[in-house]
Amino acid sequence: MCGIVGVLGDHEAAPILVEALKRLEYRGYDSAGIATINNGILDRRRAVGKLVNLSDLLVHEPLAGKAGIGHTRWATHGAPTVGNAHPHKAGPVAVVHNGIVENFRELRAEMAQKGIEFQTETDTETIALLAHHYITQGLSPRDAARETIARLEGAFALCFLFDGEDDLLIAARKGSPLAIGHGEGEMFVGSDAIALALMTDKITYLEEGDWAIVTRNSVEIRDAEDHQVHRPIKTVNIDSTRVEKGGHKHYMAKEISEQPTVMGEAIEHYITADGTEIILPDGGIDFTKFDRITMVACGTAYLACLTAKYWFEQVARLPVEVDVASEFRYREPPIPARTLALFVSQSGETADTLAALRYCQGKADMIVSVVNVPESSIARESDLALPILAGTEIGVASTKAFTCQLTVMASLMLKAAQTRGEISNDVLAKQLATLRTLPGLLSLAINTGPEVKAVSRKLAEAQDVLFLGRGAMFPLALEGALKLKEISYIHAEGYASGELKHGPIALIDKMMPVVVMAPRDTLFDKTVSNMQEVMARGGKVLLISDAQGIKEAGEGTWETLTMPQVDDLFAPILYAVPAQMLAYHTAIAKGTDVDQPRNLAKSVTVE
Repeated sequence: MCGIVGVLGDHEAAPILVEALKRLEYRGYDSAGIATINNGILDRRRAVGKLVNLSDLLVHEPLAGKAGIGHTRWATHGAPTVGNAHPHKAGPVAVVHNGIVENFRELRAEMAQKGIEFQTETDTETIALLAHHYITQGLSPRDAARETIARLEGAFALCFLFDGEDDLLIAARKGSPLAIGHGEGEMFVGSDAIALALMTDKITYLEEGDWAIVTRNSVEIRDAEDHQVHRPIKTVNIDSTRVEKGGHKHYMAKEISEQPTVMGEAIEHYITADGTEIILPDGGIDFTKFDRITMVACGTAYLACLTAKYWFEQVARLPVEVDVASEFRYREPPIPARTLALFVSQSGETADTLAALRYCQGKADMIVSVVNVPESSIARESDLALPILAGTEIGVASTKAFTCQLTVMASLMLKAAQTRGEISNDVLAKQLATLRTLPGLLSLAINTGPEVKAVSRKLAEAQDVLFLGRGAMFPLALEGALKLKEISYIHAEGYASGELKHGPIALIDKMMPVVVMAPRDTLFDKTVSNMQEVMARGGKVLLISDAQGIKEAGEGTWETLTMPQVDDLFAPILYAVPAQMLAYHTAIAKGTDVDQPRNLAKSVTVE
């Protein structure tokens, strides 16, 4: 969600802060601001809306100084206004904050009794005021920050800047990610490596409960018990943090187009060169030790898990339970013996998924994660982390991460099936050969862009859209609906085709487009029957199928989109592409913000 940047440098901080914040725009935000120290004096600038508004303000009201902090805010407590924007300031203290302070009302009441007045509606102002209060009691900035951090409850990342201290930043992490960047006579703080990649490729990731005292030439890290600790410095791949659009109009378009390449890299990572075996890192997984899998995720990652459930149960004969992380963590389900817990998250920092993982620690026999960020909290706290190798994904609506998640879980499923004796080595080799054809098929699907664009112009006129699918295509119907409403703001719902007569059919009329995702598979005839019921009631059917399927069932449809022929097992991976492109081109037709849709954030690091 919110983005944090801190700089102790040799150059003017303001332009560096703004440029770094631009790299965090993908997280979603509604206001932005920076604060600097110049000649020992703390000052700040804040603006509502996009970063260009802050940049314009800085032209007319520049901020000098080589030490500073910056922030992009996604509103939680308090509306998106200049007054509620970060950095928040109280006396000699400025602070930027990602997360939620759950006990801020109690702290406000305590400070109100001391006569301390509040100017905003935010929980973050409480942090600045509390630190200011401790300084008035004679504490140093370092000690004031330490005492303040100790009083806070919730999930947060913080960075403090103090009046008169142009060589000091205090950073803290509890629940939300935060990293320290190392330069030569310079130091940096950032929400992630993407923010820091402009300045350095040497990164230290703070662990849960850590807080750090940062100067230009040193960093002292202390854990939750206030013991000094060492955290390793890692060298990140700068190429993996590039955020250019690569000639495309939007990041989402670029990321859709990258799918054949990154999927090929994921396949190459997990399948041997001769195409006969699946290799997992760190000793892999012995699937004979498990009787069931519990999969937990949020959003699109949750829908990837729903797809994988079909695969694991049908091919590997391994029962799977799939849960939304925000429900799982509070339902507190019993975890039977011989359970493998699997967590899927693009960022590896999703707050609800991380909390669910921690609930399973000590209960599940093994914890495995499927993530795009190997250094993330979820990866580090898993027994085994499986990278999806999608590369940096900037667009809020997940595309290449989704297909790479499916690719990795398909590989994992085949490994489970082989280990459990459900498929022979010969069958495994054939399935792996089929899996290796998918990047080429995705390229063919992406090449249907002009046809998708033409259909999307018509879809953009709808107020509501239904998506239907059967079997493993049902989760793809859910994903198609999610993508469309995420970025085009058209109300869309996904249903299992067999559920049509159990309610949704009441919505069908001549104004209602119904997107049917139906490759010519073993369930095709049943899906066609549902499609005929829609058309008999005047509904407009958009059929997405292969050439044979469209030939058999295309008569009477409103529109059709032809996909390449694909093996039934892996059809959900291929059909993700038209779902993504429909949403993208419909959003373009409606003129919405494709990469940063309203009210949404890329990485949901708070509840």
